[in-house]
Amino acid sequence: MSLFKDVLNLWRSDDLLSQAWNESYKMLQLSREMFIQSVTMLRKQSKEKTLIALKKRDREINEFQRDIRRKVMTHLVLQEDSTDIPNGLVLVNIVVDIERLGDYCKNILDLAISTPKTFKTEKVSEDLKIIEDEVITRFDQTMEALHSQDSEVAQELITTHRKMVAKTSDKLVDKILKGKITFNSESKAVTVAIYARYLK
Repeated sequence: MSLFKDVLNLWRSDDLLSQAWNESYKMLQLSREMFIQSVTMLRKQSKEKTLIALKKRDREINEFQRDIRRKVMTHLVLQEDSTDIPNGLVLVNIVVDIERLGDYCKNILDLAISTPKTFKTEKVSEDLKIIEDEVITRFDQTMEALHSQDSEVAQELITTHRKMVAKTSDKLVDKILKGKITFNSESKAVTVAIYARYLK
């Protein structure tokens, strides 16, 4: 059985490690929700008060991470053998990555706060939309892979990230830096390039 499936089997037990795993799933759901709202608010010029309120939800993600790490470490200390150590360490790495997603959402919200007008990107809107949609799809596929214990889908998501997300972002940023795509102001060019990086 793969390590991925070993970790998923924690759902079948009712100990601190399984509780931590369930919380990591909720943490991923919250990150997905924050990402979708962040992108929407950037494009629709929401009120600063609304943007700041959403930014504060990152605290929930941070709290999830602290609680999950605490439960994992407590479980491993109390275990009489070392069989759960690999699963516990994998789970800790997963929540670190999910917490990083929350940070990127905060960064997108900071862009929205700093952008005085509606974030319009006609020249690259299609490229950005492709990346945004791909990220949301990958959120959904990741959550489904966890539920169905599908290690093949999980591995596919990892191996195709470069091609489906990172490469598109890199090409867009490269065109902006080389002047192949121009905007009506330098600040707009910088904002678009930074946003493309955050999506990566």
